[in-house]
Amino acid sequence: MKFGYLTLNSADGIRPDRLARELEDRGFDSMWVPEHSHIPTSRGSAYPGGGDLPDGYWHMMDPFVSLQAAAGATSTLMLATGVCLLLEHDLLDLACTVATLDVLCGGRVLLGVGVGWNEEELANCRPDVPFKQRYSAMRERVAALRACWTGDTASFEGRYERFSDSWVYPKPVQRPVPIALGNAGRVGIKHAAEYADHWCPLDAQLLNYDGRPDVRGAVELFRRVAAEAGRKAEDIPISMFAFGKPNRKRIDTYLELGVERIVIPPARMHRHDESVTLAWLDDWAPVMAELGATGGGVA
Repeated sequence: MKFGYLTLNSADGIRPDRLARELEDRGFDSMWVPEHSHIPTSRGSAYPGGGDLPDGYWHMMDPFVSLQAAAGATSTLMLATGVCLLLEHDLLDLACTVATLDVLCGGRVLLGVGVGWNEEELANCRPDVPFKQRYSAMRERVAALRACWTGDTASFEGRYERFSDSWVYPKPVQRPVPIALGNAGRVGIKHAAEYADHWCPLDAQLLNYDGRPDVRGAVELFRRVAAEAGRKAEDIPISMFAFGKPNRKRIDTYLELGVERIVIPPARMHRHDESVTLAWLDDWAPVMAELGATGGGVA
């Protein structure tokens, strides 16, 4: 079992370079950085976790700048977004940013992506994308990014993405950069199963087709849909975001299901300082030691 860590990445918390060194030294194989460029103060979108939105959501630093700081402090740690709200970027700028990071870190990037839950946030960035069409727009964007990263030149003509034949450089070390979809739910699972390189869902949000919380059923559904799409389901890695305190029984279940990696969340989604982060990592150390976590990021 591999272990990753999802940092809150606030400016008054642990620095990303300091955290990255700690993770690599402690046997983590990956560091995951979330993204919210902004949170509208007036919104109708309910926080998926229930209750008031924790202040950590509107204090997140830029994920790509933070991951480059982490890259410079490490040598094997995989550098992942958890997740990048890919529709809230300019397409060609995002292609260049991700490729640049992959070049500078020597091919250690995993681009975790999602469509987001905040309708007002998406509307501020992409008024041309109706919230109910965000999954369709995501499919186009993933295809367009892959085109940018693989061909000598690239062009795209879709409903939401279009650009003329162009040189788009730099090319990443990984051609293309692997893309992990963080989707859950019926529609999200279908998208991840059909075209993701990797699946990185949040366990608490995993539902089966009947709409019931069911991690086992959701994983089985994901693999069935992937097989129906003509893919080798067992070859698509799964990284599970496992919110909550260390729980060996739950982790053993994920091992049984063939989950490749557990991604540990921050101690809380409210802002907290470095000491809270390090103490939380200490809490996980015994479980990781029992499971033989030894890192194993991209060399």
